[in-house]
Amino acid sequence: MACTTILVGKRASYDGSTIIARNCDSGNGSFTPENFVVVQPAEQPRHYKSVLSHVECDLPDNPMRYTSVPTATDGEGIWAEAGINAADVAMTATETITSNERVLGADPLVELVPAKGTEGEEGYEPEVPGGIGEEDFVTLVLPYIKSAREGVLRLGKLLEELGTYEMNGVGFSDADEIWWLETVGGHHWIARRVPDDVYVTMPNQLGIDEFDLDDALGEGENYLCSADLRNWMAANHLDLTMDSEGLGADGVHARFNPREAFGSHSERDHVYNTCRAWYMQRTLNPSDDWDGPDAAWRPEDNDLPWCRVPERKVTIEDVKLVLSSHYEGTEYDCYGDRGTDATRKRFRPIGINRQSHLAALQIRPYAPAGARGVQWLAFGSNAFNTMVPMYTNINRTPAYLSGTTRRVTTDSLYWENRIIACLADAHYNDNVNTIDAFQQKTMAFGHRVLRETDAQVADVAEGELSALLEAANDRVADELREENDKLLDQVLYTSSMHMRNGFSLSDH
Repeated sequence: MACTTILVGKRASYDGSTIIARNCDSGNGSFTPENFVVVQPAEQPRHYKSVLSHVECDLPDNPMRYTSVPTATDGEGIWAEAGINAADVAMTATETITSNERVLGADPLVELVPAKGTEGEEGYEPEVPGGIGEEDFVTLVLPYIKSAREGVLRLGKLLEELGTYEMNGVGFSDADEIWWLETVGGHHWIARRVPDDVYVTMPNQLGIDEFDLDDALGEGENYLCSADLRNWMAANHLDLTMDSEGLGADGVHARFNPREAFGSHSERDHVYNTCRAWYMQRTLNPSDDWDGPDAAWRPEDNDLPWCRVPERKVTIEDVKLVLSSHYEGTEYDCYGDRGTDATRKRFRPIGINRQSHLAALQIRPYAPAGARGVQWLAFGSNAFNTMVPMYTNINRTPAYLSGTTRRVTTDSLYWENRIIACLADAHYNDNVNTIDAFQQKTMAFGHRVLRETDAQVADVAEGELSALLEAANDRVADELREENDKLLDQVLYTSSMHMRNGFSLSDH
């Protein structure tokens, strides 16, 4: 799926939390309804089979409870996407990323090969299952890990054994660390620990731009990778580094740029990917030189940094802002009046019409034990929705967030936000102030509920904690539904007044 990710280290965030957040966007021309659910250990499969690739594997017998945001339709697989488990470890999967011909020739993707002919007849060739992918990752990994690093190692092992049919980026976090893993070809992978004082921007493009092979194959303090990465790179001439410093006898540098070795620099990247990283970094480091033909950083630049130290600490609201953006304040804003029709349609917005959800996974080290994991959620197109917090140490989720079906209904957060966005889009400037006020009110209420609930945790018996957190989630969901209903009423009225079949002479 097409997505956008931001990762925020604990010294870069406003409250010392680790934050990993990602838009889950449906493919072009499609809209995927989703739910917010809790998966209990008894509901976790012990033997797994992928719907898309038909790959099968056994799973450990000791899964933990975890939250997820799966698709709301049957027959397409689970697609759990994002969640936090009972050990307060978060995972977001996946960011579809790019590669190049050299990598895919050296380690082809593991794609499903359908059976040929009829079983029992001459010439029959049985099916060959594919590897694992976005449909599977969270289900296969999140219930079994107790740290972000463990998540990287477990997924890495699965990739080496089963392979993958697509290039993906995956984020893991706990209270101390954030790790980012990128698949490289069918069986190889690299991962880097996000420095504590930076944020990372990830559009749909291989992003890591610095890698230390000695560390990855040695202590693994800040880098990890598949065990044969160096030999594989050497055998396939994948290191493109010009500098002779650090060059090994095998022709591979100890430090190299994975984006150059494994990634892509196509014109598609310039209109679809690099522009998104440019705008996110422009927002969080506004003092840099971003505008004009001689700007230090342009939307088409291939060398935009993977991570940066922000000018000020990054808030939850900043995360929502950058993952909702459509290049506001520039000639590329599809709702703006700067530039030309061509510039306003030039780049793919971050807040796009086919968004399914946004999940910002926050692990708060200062919060009471049992209440540290918070999954901030938004459904539908981010330019028109809000993001609210849900505690994750729970056994159920509010019906407004978990009751999504194929039926379009305002009883579902996903569908109500889809309706609001579609109505507001045509008359954006007439509706935007109402939407901005709605976002501020609902997000402020979410912060208030977190503060008030955290204060109650110490006085609650151990067996009653989940009930307290579920009640807090219900309180947020009830307020959200009430405010969404009001917003729908206001947007419907404003947009109705602009209908082309209106006439000023009244019958009454």
